[in-house]
Amino acid sequence: MQEQYADIIVDISHEKLDKTFQYRVPERLREVLEPGMCVQIPFGNGNRLIKGYVLEIGTRCKFDPARTKDIAGIAEKDVDVTDKMIALAAWIRKNYGSTMIQALKTVLPAKQTVKKLEHRYVEVLMNAEELRSLLGESMRKKNQMGRVRLLTALLEQEKERRENTGASGNAVIPYRWITTKLNISAATINSLEKAGAIRIFTTESFRNPVTCEDGAISRPLRKLSSAQQDIVESVLKDLDCGNPKTYLLHGITGSGKTEVYMELIEGVIQRGRQAIVLIPEIALTYQTLLRFYSRFGDRVSVINSTLSAGERYDQCERAKKGEIDVIIGPRSALFTPFPNVGLIVMDEEHESSYKSESTPKYHARETAIEVARLHGAGVVLGSATPSMEAFYRAEKGQYQLFTLTERLTGGTLPTVYTVDLREELRKGNRSIFSEKLQRLLADRLSKGQQSILFLNRRGYAGFVSCRACGEVMKCPHCDVSLSEHGNGRLMCHYCGYSEPKPKVCPKCGSKYVLGFKAGTQQIEEKLKELFPSVRTLRMDGDTTKTKGSYEEILSAFAEGEADVLIGTQMIVKGHDFPNVTLVGVLAADLSLSASDYRAGERTFQLLTQAVGRAGRGELPGEAVIQTYQPEHYAVVHAAAQDYGSFYQEEILYRELGGYPPAANMLAVQIFARNEKMGGQLAQALAVQAKEDAVQVLGPAPATISKINDIYRFVFYIKSGDYDRLIQSKDRLECWLAERQLPDVQVQFDFNPMSSM
Repeated sequence: MQEQYADIIVDISHEKLDKTFQYRVPERLREVLEPGMCVQIPFGNGNRLIKGYVLEIGTRCKFDPARTKDIAGIAEKDVDVTDKMIALAAWIRKNYGSTMIQALKTVLPAKQTVKKLEHRYVEVLMNAEELRSLLGESMRKKNQMGRVRLLTALLEQEKERRENTGASGNAVIPYRWITTKLNISAATINSLEKAGAIRIFTTESFRNPVTCEDGAISRPLRKLSSAQQDIVESVLKDLDCGNPKTYLLHGITGSGKTEVYMELIEGVIQRGRQAIVLIPEIALTYQTLLRFYSRFGDRVSVINSTLSAGERYDQCERAKKGEIDVIIGPRSALFTPFPNVGLIVMDEEHESSYKSESTPKYHARETAIEVARLHGAGVVLGSATPSMEAFYRAEKGQYQLFTLTERLTGGTLPTVYTVDLREELRKGNRSIFSEKLQRLLADRLSKGQQSILFLNRRGYAGFVSCRACGEVMKCPHCDVSLSEHGNGRLMCHYCGYSEPKPKVCPKCGSKYVLGFKAGTQQIEEKLKELFPSVRTLRMDGDTTKTKGSYEEILSAFAEGEADVLIGTQMIVKGHDFPNVTLVGVLAADLSLSASDYRAGERTFQLLTQAVGRAGRGELPGEAVIQTYQPEHYAVVHAAAQDYGSFYQEEILYRELGGYPPAANMLAVQIFARNEKMGGQLAQALAVQAKEDAVQVLGPAPATISKINDIYRFVFYIKSGDYDRLIQSKDRLECWLAERQLPDVQVQFDFNPMSSM
């Protein structure tokens, strides 16, 4: 039997993560050893046994086989947090395609060389009589004014402490207070320490990004409805019985999903366990944190990209040491090293930001379920517009479905008006704003109510449509829109089909065949032309670059400092503004016509979430959807807030086209400096994939075919069996490893969230 060798890592930290050691796999372990396992290995000259983790197993020995030691055995011990993280990394590597080191760097917090926060204090060692004696001596000497001020302050602090608290022990004063408030020099403080009057000492603490001010807004606890209470009791009962599941909470906008989350987390904490709350956007952190902080206090923390590296690392250390019970953040919060996770909440689970865009391209939903399995925890997926994947699995019985159909405030869903922009054009209105939207905006401004204008830019990929009849130029083979390239041709980025851009519309003969271009700044300018006195706030990529910018904009709007909030998709997700009674959706077609099989789903979700921002308080709400395709089923069902009808139409399209969730897809991306080499490699890999009896689409140039002089190609593998795709990925990885091709890179993306 051929010898096997394992690459093993012994120090799990980012500074030394690439440092591996190779050991021979003894024959007794060859059938059982897998990447991610914890093993005992002889280390150093003394052959002492230490713990290591298997990264890769192969047949090539990188060193002298005669000097390569054997693995002593598989470690037998209680599974700790690190072991669970290693096991999770191995699962990610297998299911999403990456090296083990890439997977480890994803799940393990980066070790930082930054120091902990240091706090210096001064402890008073002398009693009041001794301090007064030393003060008298100092007053009789020259140039002792600083020492006199300090001794006087120490006496006052000592007196106040005893009078107010009656406590025993010594007074302790912050060092910084002495140097800043009293303006005492370090030399003076040191002189008193030498005299035995005080002791200077330092304490260390972890950085905490959540301050008391963050939780200043307190909300009264609402009594749960019977429907909400039934959900909480059902989930906690499953947890107590040792039978936690994955639950899909489908609740309309404003139905109180967050209240259910918090009640569940309360129950989990009472059981001595921890909770992870995932949110899709940093923009949601501010409001979410306020609500959770008011309930759980400083046992809550947050992780996101606005924190410094030291702050992020410290939150992981706090979680390990039991200083926090709840962590809130985007998908990376999944890897918080809690010792005993009891619940993972994934709010707005349909959002595409839960899918990693860098290798390994994991999805937070499936990864959360694996984290929960390792901990024996439950997973709650919440959304007003569930992803097709989640609802499909709920229909199949893989997830347990709960529904909330009433708004918590007792209010009704907003009235929605769909405006046909083709008709507006025929009436001579070339403005960004339809006549209906202009009238409603004027009405809200006169009443002192707030409005949101949402520019639906997500999914924009250079699609081309007719402005007269709304016809979108589509691929005849894949039923997705064609993307416009600089050479005047339209291309499909699934199968490679291309055609010249038509000069007139093939349906109505109009010459208005072009793409849609508008930005939030342009909308803001046009709005102020219509209403010169309007107060606006803009929230997009340009206005949210700095730390704290999300919170500043959202809190300013919540405090009524603007009449209209203008922005892209980040403004329509999960925010709750009671005074907003009007939402305007500008150009719904930007996402509807994206060159992507998920375009209909994304459009329905965005429109439903957007109109759901209106009328969340006591006042009724209205919404206007402006579109060139008012008859499209995604627009029709979003206007009616009818998820069930949308799902039935969309799943039929997915089944006919062989798209997820009815089937599975694997995108294989090739990156090469040489265009010819990249194209040839893509073709060779596609030929290899076809040997697995799976459907292969492409290869074709990627949507953006070159970035930084790197040429990009992609092809897609389709199969109803996810494991078949994993096998195809493994075969392609082996084929590439045997050839060790220079200057090329291949990435795998399972069930991609968009066309490449």
